[in-house]
Amino acid sequence: MIATEAKKDGYTVIITADHGNCDEMLDEKGNVLTQHSTNLVPFILLSADGAQLNRDHGIMADVAPTLLHLLGLPQPVEMTGKSLV
Repeated sequence: MIATEAKKDGYTVIITADHGNCDEMLDEKGNVLTQHSTNLVPFILLSADGAQLNRDHGIMADVAPTLLHLLGLPQPVEMTGKSLV
């Protein structure tokens, strides 16, 4: 519902996270796992202007360049990531 309303108003919605351990929160003894995992993390883009992801996989360093690209702002040369759109 939020995404539908946002798209109607011309907004872009991005849903992601910084690590992917929500499917594995406890170890075999029931202790909380606090370390990062190697599980894939979704990066969902819902855009009113038709922007689409152009790659199947990315890395954390690609998130900020993607946001800058969507905002029409230049990417600093210090950023090593690449836009996902």
